[in-house]
Amino acid sequence: MTSVRRLSLVPDEIHPRCSGALRIAIATQDMKMLNAHFGSAKRFAVYDVTRDGWDLVEAVSFADVSDESGKHRAEGDGRITSKVDALRGCQLLFCLAIGGPSAAKAVAAKIHPIKVGHPEPILDVLSRTRKMLRTAPPPWLRKVLTEAGAAAKKPFEDEA
Repeated sequence: MTSVRRLSLVPDEIHPRCSGALRIAIATQDMKMLNAHFGSAKRFAVYDVTRDGWDLVEAVSFADVSDESGKHRAEGDGRITSKVDALRGCQLLFCLAIGGPSAAKAVAAKIHPIKVGHPEPILDVLSRTRKMLRTAPPPWLRKVLTEAGAAAKKPFEDEA
């Protein structure tokens, strides 16, 4: 069984999710950089991002992670499931890489995985996400926002 630890800065009952916030998870080894594959991530930094800024919601930590060898252990499915379960409620998942089975489980949980080609500071990911929300979000992000209840569904005729 995979050990999961959560550090929530403020419980959701006291600090509810902001209206229109997009909850994102970022795969990280050090809480400073997006620098991990989904399976090998020791931590996920979870943020609520709005047009005006972002808030760190929690850090989720895992004791049993992949070694990135490409070989799957028999109990690997349990690790994937526990990570996806821990990230439920997030709409986006940023990571360096994610395997097909993991991506399928994330999508089934309504978490949209986004592979980033190289490590980068978490602040850059947050700034880019906020900028997408402030400007014209791409169609895939508009769909995610609508499904999350963070944006109103536009009639077909209004789509550009």
